[in-house]
Amino acid sequence: MYGLVPLAMVGPGVTVQLVEVRCGWGLVRRLADLGLTHGVVIRVVNSQMRGPTIIDVRGSRLALGRGMAQRILVKEV
Repeated sequence: MYGLVPLAMVGPGVTVQLVEVRCGWGLVRRLADLGLTHGVVIRVVNSQMRGPTIIDVRGSRLALGRGMAQRILVKEV
């Protein structure tokens, strides 16, 4: 799939759309419970080389660890 990047690589202020989550069903279910489902629009609030990636999804802010953010593939909207 062309143009997909890990969420951890997206800079602050960029709006992206979730395309795929590459992990086990347990983590997929946990992310879905948090509102991170296929096609949802995400705005990256803070993404640094260290520390968590902070995102705004459906009006709520979430902090995701770097490892988790690496497994979430997104495309820019």
